[in-house]
Formats: sequence, C-alpha cells, structure tokens
Amino acid sequence: QVRLVESGGGLVQAGGSLRLSCLASGSIFSINVMGWYRQAPGNQRELVATITSADMTNYADSVKGRFTISRANAKNTVYLQMNSLKPEDTAVYFCSADSFRTKYWGQGTQVTVSS
Repeated sequence: QVRLVESGGGLVQAGGSLRLSCLASGSIFSINVMGWYRQAPGNQRELVATITSADMTNYADSVKGRFTISRANAKNTVYLQMNSLKPEDTAVYFCSADSFRTKYWGQGTQVTVSS
C-alpha cells in the first residue's frame, strides 16, 4: 500500500506561481512512476506530468515550458512547480504513484487561478 498526501494548492492570480508537494509513505520502495493529474469541473481527469524512478519526465503539451516536476527521494516527495499560471489551469490536482500495476491517488488539492 502507498499513501499520498498533497499540499500547496491555493488561489493565485494569472501569471503567478505555485508549488505543489506530494509526500509518499508506505511501500514506497515499489513505486516506479509518480505523477500529477488534474480535473476541472465537468472534465475528465487528465495527465499533467510524470517522473520515473530514473528521473525521466513527461509533460502534457498544455503545461510544457511552464510546469516542472521533480522529486526528492530522501524526503519521499514529488513536487510540481507551476509558473505562468493561467485561468485554464484551475482544477483539483491529484498526485499519483504506480506500484506493482496499481495506481494510487492522493486526495487532491485545489488550484484556482484568477484572471
């Protein structure tokens, strides 16, 4: 079992920045990929960014050049640095972890970008 707890969401003006954090606990040795997804009202959950245990990253086209995913293994934490935020980035952001073909999810953190 893997437990994920997100933090760092909030309200920010367009053009601003936020950093999300995701702390993993439990069977963290088994995690091979961690990521961030988001879900806006009325929309499906969508991929934002992922990072592998080898630090290979992948981003949605809509966030490339603005968002950066990183990890601090010693702290069992994955970050999402979000710059140049836009109103369309408004969503609940979820942390995920892939372990033994099971995807675990955090509870989500709200990000609201005002215009």
